[in-house]
Amino acid sequence: MSCGKPHETDCSEVLEQVWLFLDHECDQERRRLLEHHLDECSPCLERFGIEEHLKVLLRSKCGGDHAPDGLKRRLREKIRETVVEQAATTVQDGAEPR
Repeated sequence: MSCGKPHETDCSEVLEQVWLFLDHECDQERRRLLEHHLDECSPCLERFGIEEHLKVLLRSKCGGDHAPDGLKRRLREKIRETVVEQAATTVQDGAEPR
């Protein structure tokens, strides 16, 4: 996704990392870049609001329980594998990234 305007951080990159931002799992520099982008990009801010609302809803329905560290680790590994696979497919096919 792109709003069509030039930004220091690309819209698709921001939206890929919105969960890391919401979970405070990115370093301060990345957080600053994401905040700056969200401040100047209405479409991403709108999408961020939806994601933030979903996270609050999930937290309230799941009773605030935290996932076990092992589950978090496995999920992160699977997400990384999927991102690498998608990137490799994009390069092989010569298609535009999603």
